[in-house]
Amino acid sequence: MLSVASWRVFECNSIELRGGRQSSSCFFCIITTCQQQPPTSPRFKMSLSSILSADAIDNAIKDCQAPDSFCPKKFFQICGLSKKSPAEVKKAFAIMDNDASGFIEEEELKFFLQRFSPGARVLTAAETKNFLSAADDDSDGKIGADEFQSLVLA
Repeated sequence: MLSVASWRVFECNSIELRGGRQSSSCFFCIITTCQQQPPTSPRFKMSLSSILSADAIDNAIKDCQAPDSFCPKKFFQICGLSKKSPAEVKKAFAIMDNDASGFIEEEELKFFLQRFSPGARVLTAAETKNFLSAADDDSDGKIGADEFQSLVLA
């Protein structure tokens, strides 16, 4: 279990948290900062370029520009993610988990390349399904952090 080191508030002065109590109903403005991971709100996430080099990301995106040319394992190798530590892969997962649900769902997978580069294309339906089936070991229709890490580091 992660211990909360601090609470931060963005864009809402009406929230005040003391001792874990919330004094406002404005839940969306609360971002927790844990000692072991970065904030998970999509609006305040760090960039993948803090983990991977911009050149490696560009090369990986260029390699799969054509529709139906995306291969997750090849992409992870080219961008260098497959050479990163398990902790760095989990940070990358948190960045790609756009809704901070703890999973990358099929809808988020469509925009996978855009998490690396905003101008990148959207994955096709076939690429999205193939990516999901390659990583979804427990067949629950979504990719968890451990499943993602297994795919990337395999």
